[in-house]
Amino acid sequence: MLCAGDRAPALGIVDQHGNKVSLSSFKGRRVLVYFYPKADTPGCTEQTCLLRDVVRKIGDTAIVGVSPDPVDRQMKFSTKYKVPFPLLCDVEHVVSERYGVWQEKSLYGRKFMGVVRSAFLIGPTGRIEEAWYKISPKDTPVKLLKAIHA
Repeated sequence: MLCAGDRAPALGIVDQHGNKVSLSSFKGRRVLVYFYPKADTPGCTEQTCLLRDVVRKIGDTAIVGVSPDPVDRQMKFSTKYKVPFPLLCDVEHVVSERYGVWQEKSLYGRKFMGVVRSAFLIGPTGRIEEAWYKISPKDTPVKLLKAIHA
């Protein structure tokens, strides 16, 4: 698992518009990279909309969402909820594995691999300032605001 002080793993995948996004795109800024299991599901929608609603309160800090969804699904999700930040398409779960959020999960006794909802605040130098594994949708914007205004 990643911890504060660790170098943030690279992104380098496309967003809902098909544009490649990397951490260097945000050089000199803080970036919240949050991982969610599936676009347009209740918890993921709540988390994304709550983050959308705090965009004006976070100054120069950028937000980037990451899920295993393909471009078309991310675009539909982004358009439906007017998401003003990149939603990355980690279809091959490469970035999720780098961040340690691609894990075995269990639902009704069935085991499968998937994204564990998590968020990482990355500082302007590319080092992780905060790592929140298994974060709830409601806690994501709260912890972000607390961290950047501390």
